[in-house]
Amino acid sequence: MSAPVTRLEQLLDERKVVICCGSGGVGKTTTSASIALAAALAGRRAVVCTIDPARRLANSLGLTELGNEVVEVAPERLRAAGVEPKGRLFALMLDTKGTFDRLIERYAKDEDKRRRILQNKFYQQMSSTVVGSSDYMAMEKLYELFEEGRFDLIVLDTPPTKHALDFLQAPKRMTDAFDENMLQVFLKPWAEAGMKSLGFLGRALGKLVTKVDELIGLKFVEDFADFFRAFEGMYEGFRARAGRVDALLREPFTSFVVVTSPQPLPLAEAGFFCDRLRELEMRLDAVVVNRVQPSAVEGDGPREDVRARLRAKGPHEVLREAEAAARAAGDVPALLGAALRAFVDQELHAAGDRLRIEGLAQGPGKGVLVREVPSFSRDVHDIDGLRRLVEELFPSVIEGGARVPQVTP
Repeated sequence: MSAPVTRLEQLLDERKVVICCGSGGVGKTTTSASIALAAALAGRRAVVCTIDPARRLANSLGLTELGNEVVEVAPERLRAAGVEPKGRLFALMLDTKGTFDRLIERYAKDEDKRRRILQNKFYQQMSSTVVGSSDYMAMEKLYELFEEGRFDLIVLDTPPTKHALDFLQAPKRMTDAFDENMLQVFLKPWAEAGMKSLGFLGRALGKLVTKVDELIGLKFVEDFADFFRAFEGMYEGFRARAGRVDALLREPFTSFVVVTSPQPLPLAEAGFFCDRLRELEMRLDAVVVNRVQPSAVEGDGPREDVRARLRAKGPHEVLREAEAAARAAGDVPALLGAALRAFVDQELHAAGDRLRIEGLAQGPGKGVLVREVPSFSRDVHDIDGLRRLVEELFPSVIEGGARVPQVTP
């Protein structure tokens, strides 16, 4: 494992795959898009793949439709938002069933087997709705994009999961589900002799199948058995590909970025992600903390003497002094008290964010680059918003000439 990154720009220069993971609702999709956009601005051919059904990525990139096929974001759209791409930006949204279908088509040995599987009711239900199928297909799509060799950088926006990093275990879970030995035990009565020639056992199984199918109103068990009969001979291909996907996740050019917000629960989950990635010996390069409340005490804001007073006495004491001075003057504006209290609330919010982020940086995130993004006044929903996010995360990309010069009329 090479030395940790000290600037996010290193991801654009040194990595081929960046995987953004984290809990839902922390800005993971927009962070993924901003990384791909920064790579395109820096001259790379970048693609971002999302699993977001709300289509926030499509909207933020100015696309009316985003599906399972790669589409390019027109350079004109980027220029209109004030940035000049030196490379090219592409995007797609994962279609779980469509990706599964393509995998079946890859490994089915003949047209008849392919047709039997794709038309099988059990397969159609499983490939669309079974828990974990989207996790597995996210990894499969990642490998498919990498195998094509069309892109300098692939950014994957992983699915939000109830259990951290479920998607990393998806290839193994899927191959375990298709374990040939286990399935042969179940399918042997159907595959070897057929239902009618199994004597007592066959009649018992036949009654069971009929009863179950009558109860649920489908030919479920029969479809289940037929699916795995058709699947015979494809197990090894699935297992081998899952192994290659797992190997890709551990390559030195593959990087993980944990995305979170400064709230207690997302930060706790981010810490768990950091620990788990280390356990799996996968490269964790950075933690991005979105929607951080800025403080007037730090950085640009009030005059230095005011900042010094706030540091020395704290916002509550400064508030009491200001109120006392206003009362002594005998003329207290109606909104002064409310404004001062709002300021104190903001500083307390900022102080809480700072304390929790420092806890992450000194704990599970120790040794990892932690980058903060301040809370914007409006949500990121277009290319202009993504550009602002790039400015926060990759300032040198914008400073290096990616911004379109603004002409004063």
